[in-house]
Amino acid sequence: MGEFSPFHWVIVALVILVLFGGRKIPEVMRGLGQGIREFKEGMRGDTAANPPASTTTTTPSATTNPPSTPEQKP
Repeated sequence: MGEFSPFHWVIVALVILVLFGGRKIPEVMRGLGQGIREFKEGMRGDTAANPPASTTTTTPSATTNPPSTPEQKP
């Protein structure tokens, strides 16, 4: 009596489908997978996959416009 039969899994899948909708399920599963992956990396202490933010630098390109400032009235 403690085991799930295929019929039980169908009912569970239908309840999830009703609660989240067909379009939301892939997004939820993707987020769950990323969370599990990050948890495993944290448990291993894997820092090679995520380089520290201080090692990556960005240089402004010459084509970017400077931020606009409001004109001052005399």
